[in-house]
Amino acid sequence: MMSLNRPEPPTIGSIAMLLAMDRTTLTAALKPLERRGLIEVKPDPKDRRGRLLTLTPAGRNLLAGAVPVWKRTHENLDSLLAGSDPHQLRNGLRSLS
Repeated sequence: MMSLNRPEPPTIGSIAMLLAMDRTTLTAALKPLERRGLIEVKPDPKDRRGRLLTLTPAGRNLLAGAVPVWKRTHENLDSLLAGSDPHQLRNGLRSLS
């Protein structure tokens, strides 16, 4: 959901690329979020073959509550990696995709 938190609705293709997923897998993963009313999937007015993804107000509220948990979790992971450079690790992981 964090990847959908943007000023302009992203396309499924751009989110799939960002998350290093194929579109079919991403579409399947988005279905439960759409059923729960957390996201909306609409045709792209510029290209009707494409789909735009938007967080609903309920989705933004859920994400806002999850961000502090996400931050604490990453801080805990960083502390477990004491003695190593977490930025170097993240950069190394990014280079794998």
